[in-house]
Amino acid sequence: MSYSPSAAATAVPAASSSASLEATYGKIAWRLIPFLVFLFVLAWIDRVNVGFAKLQMLQDLQFSEAVYGLGAGIFFIGYFLFEVPSNLLLEKIGARKTLARITILWGLASMAMAYVTTPTSFYILRFLLGIFEAGFFPGVVLYLTYWFPAKRRARVNGLFMTSFAIAGAVGGPIAGLIMSGMEGVGHLANWQWLFIIEGIPSILAGFAVLAWLPEKPANAKWLSDAEKTAVTQVLAAENSAPGKHFSFKDACANYRVWICAAVYFCVVSGNATIAFWAPSIIKEIGVKGNLQIGLISAIPFVAGTLAMVWNGFHSDKTGERHLHSAIATLIACIGLLATGMTLGNATLALCSLTLAAIGILAAFPVFWSIPGAFLAGTAAAGGIALINSIGNLAGFVAPYMIGALKTSTGSLSSGLYFVAALEFLASFLVVVFVKKH
Repeated sequence: MSYSPSAAATAVPAASSSASLEATYGKIAWRLIPFLVFLFVLAWIDRVNVGFAKLQMLQDLQFSEAVYGLGAGIFFIGYFLFEVPSNLLLEKIGARKTLARITILWGLASMAMAYVTTPTSFYILRFLLGIFEAGFFPGVVLYLTYWFPAKRRARVNGLFMTSFAIAGAVGGPIAGLIMSGMEGVGHLANWQWLFIIEGIPSILAGFAVLAWLPEKPANAKWLSDAEKTAVTQVLAAENSAPGKHFSFKDACANYRVWICAAVYFCVVSGNATIAFWAPSIIKEIGVKGNLQIGLISAIPFVAGTLAMVWNGFHSDKTGERHLHSAIATLIACIGLLATGMTLGNATLALCSLTLAAIGILAAFPVFWSIPGAFLAGTAAAGGIALINSIGNLAGFVAPYMIGALKTSTGSLSSGLYFVAALEFLASFLVVVFVKKH
């Protein structure tokens, strides 16, 4: 984004008084956030429904836990390779075209997963799914910077990122219902129906993006001219402030970008763990039946949703970022350790897994308010994508390590301890290296 100094210096008109600005931002949030949440719920479900398909797919295809762990994680290799190019392209061609392309292609790849027959085809389709989804999450984070100033972003990010938790809360029961209800229907297995049925809405939603999302405030027909001017001038003034980095080269040269990437790697390792392994953990503690596993797997995500929203709002209210992130990841560490230690007790293990989800999900909205404090323009587009792509490599490392450790030890506990250590590292890095904002 580029703004002229004269625009940044222009006095904010009367229409942009505190009260009217608050109302304008409320209008923008109600218009954009529910739809963006819906899109991410679809993306998340299509990304992690393999965790539910696994309950039957591994037996049908004779895949080992290690094959599953590699296939679940290889998604993030494709994601990593195409994340930055996708976000830089978004800044050039616009959010609508980029998000529509991403949504349609990941829906098609998800449906194709129904026809996996070998480990190789499993790896290829998961890799392609990662390529097609690359750029969606950082694209939305970047897109929100076109509408909301930095001081409002933790709560807005929190509202958008409830999609993580909502997807987990609704995805489990839906997956369980599909796999239970479609058992023995036609010539397909229940896990094949899962991929097909959950891929179709994403394709349709991709076309809805073109009709619903405006590029920037100036293109929003549902904002008045005064509202468009007020929002644009607030953002222009903020982005003209000293200390902002605007080029992708600036972002790559800024050590804080790389620290943020390391922190996010640790946070995502926990998120990938609960996303890909919660059904298996719940099955291991003695829960029977796909529908029951799906319903119970929603509990940690419901708790995480509440924690995510509260942490984002409280962080904006106090203006504090780094402790809100560090405490959340420390809670995640404790929860994962406790889960590994209590797998023999269903009640304690579920409570521990819920505590882990609370910490993991609460860290996200506050963390993503940090890069926007020192990045803008192309630096924000590239920097946010770089942080997200490197961080999401944990989505490959964590599932693979958990699968490999379970295959070698016969227990999930060692893998959970490994991820708990990464969550502790996230807390350490934030407290020691992340500058206060």
